This record gives sequence, C-alpha cells and structure tokens, in this order.
Amino acid sequence: MNFPVKAVVFDWAGTMVDFGCMAPVHALIDVFGREGVALTDAEARRDMGKAKHDHLSAIMADPVVAERWRAYKGAAATGADIERIYQNLVPAMTQAAAKASSLIPGAAQTASALRALGVRIGSGTGYTRAMMAEILANAAAGGYAPEVVVCAGETPSGRPAPLMTWKALIELDAWPARACIKVDDAPVGIEEGRLAGCWTVGLSASGNGVGLDRDSFLALSPDERRARLAVAEAALKGAGADFVIEDVSQLMPVVHDIAQRIAAL
Repeated sequence: MNFPVKAVVFDWAGTMVDFGCMAPVHALIDVFGREGVALTDAEARRDMGKAKHDHLSAIMADPVVAERWRAYKGAAATGADIERIYQNLVPAMTQAAAKASSLIPGAAQTASALRALGVRIGSGTGYTRAMMAEILANAAAGGYAPEVVVCAGETPSGRPAPLMTWKALIELDAWPARACIKVDDAPVGIEEGRLAGCWTVGLSASGNGVGLDRDSFLALSPDERRARLAVAEAALKGAGADFVIEDVSQLMPVVHDIAQRIAAL
C-alpha cells in the first residue's frame, strides 16, 4: 500500500494504557514514602516520560524535594540513595503498572485502523522491559500489540533524545522520519518525536498533563475540564506538538490530515 504515513510510534502510559498516567505517580509516592520523605503528585509528574532512573534523578535535583530530603535525612541525597530508591521503584512500578494496564478507549480500534491502511506500528516507553511484561500481555489480550516495543535502557540515551523513536523506525523499516508520526502525552515525548524528525501528536486529556483517571476526568465540570485541558495543551504545543487532541480515539482524522500534507510536499 502507498499510504503516505509509513509508521506511527506510540508512547504507552497515558497514551495507549493507564488513562491519567496514574501508575508511575502511585509508585513514586510509595517508594519516597518508605524513605520517610513525602512526594506530591505534582512533583512526581513534573518529569514524567523520562526513563525512570532519569526521572528519579530529576526529582532529587528539585530544590524543594532536595531540602525536604535533607531535613528528614540530615544530609543531601547521594547517588547511592538514588540507586537504592530505583531498586525499590522497579517492583513498585511493575506492580502499579500491571494494575493500571487497561487500554484507553479507542486504542485497539485506532491500531486496527492504522493497520488497515498499511501503517506500521511501533512504541516506546520510559518503563523497563521488566516493568512492561504484564502490560504487554494485557494490551495484547485487549487487541493492541505493536510490532516493536522499545523500553527504557535499550538505547544509550533516553528521552528527550530521539533514539527510542529512531530504534523503533529502524526495526519497522519505516522511513523517512518525516513520513512517520510520534504520539505521546508528555512534553518530553513530543520533544523526542520532534528531534527524531517525525510529525508529533500530543494527547491532552488521557495523560500526565491533566493527571486524572478517566472517571475523575469525566466528572469534572465543563469549565474545569476546559481549564485543565488548556494547560495540558499549552505544554504539549510548547514542546513542539504539530497537533494536540484529547486522546487516541481522536487520532485517525489527524493521521489522514498528515497524510495529505505529506503527499503535498
């Protein structure tokens, strides 16, 4: 088939599974709590999308968190502290992610529509391969199984470096990058796609920007929902998103729009 879009590379949490990107937040707050140091929802979300070791390092570099750590522990956090927390985070994240691995409504249908057009499907994630094991099985049972899954630690650098997206495109034999699309809910993932040379589509409602599970999001008043979406959309556009939609169920019209633009080049 000669459809102008050759491949779509999806993020996972907040994009195809785990509406609201809840699992990483719960796991991070839990492991910091075990250290006796409180972590807020906002602090846990600030660097979402990065590989989890990089995410932990960014949290520890935050002056407010660093001072809270120092006040409780009596000394600044060290590399050994970060490594210890990471080792505790891996099983906590694996357990939390498995519980929050339900597909976001429309994910399987969108993947099926892409395949019908001959579009290859890849994915990348800030989770490690171990963290992804049960997610992959549950997603496949629900009808979503991308051809390629690139996990944290499988490229020399993580997001915002474009390497995970490039690795996915290489394994898919999909090129040029300007004929491919990166879909992500986090600004750092949008930056990854932009640096890779792909079209980028941000998801404002289902991801980290709003940060609510689907039921809580739908329960918001119309005014509150619009306000939260506006903040998330601004962050995604600020990272370079070519398009912003609420969730993956709205992707196909954008794919056809991008296809027309590619064909006109």
